[in-house]
Amino acid sequence: MSRFSSFSKFSGSRRPQAVAEVLGRTDAFAALRAGVEQIASLERELAQILPEYLAANVEPGFIKDGTLTLFAAHSALAARLRQVEPRLLAQLQQRGWPVRTLAVKVRPRAAAQPPEPKQARMTPAGAAALQALSRTLAPSPLQAALAKMAARHGKPTDEPARGETGRDSE
Repeated sequence: MSRFSSFSKFSGSRRPQAVAEVLGRTDAFAALRAGVEQIASLERELAQILPEYLAANVEPGFIKDGTLTLFAAHSALAARLRQVEPRLLAQLQQRGWPVRTLAVKVRPRAAAQPPEPKQARMTPAGAAALQALSRTLAPSPLQAALAKMAARHGKPTDEPARGETGRDSE
């Protein structure tokens, strides 16, 4: 007897099911589904009503006892939402939403990944030219910066670049 025999009723092949079908099976899931659909619908309405910069940074919450909670990405957006609250409330009511008041809260979003640092590319000839220029300058912060940049982008050489001595081959 297999040690998994008690799970044999689950071992038969099962077909994939749509999430909507699974959520509609029980009352608890049906309520969850209704809430998710309500939030999705509110997001669409807000996208039509609010300016783009606000709609992209505001997330609706549930409507509870006539109060719709809106979550702003930062406090400046929350302040702007409070300024447009009367107009927004009137437009939501005109569209049939059972909303009497708005509650605006700040819910910061996770920080986006910073962009990759810019990677400058320099040809070996460019690096050699920078190296040659740095050698002609008196010691200074500029001279040090040019030498460092040339070293980072090419092999630093103590010999003059090709063509500087008048000899093309050695």
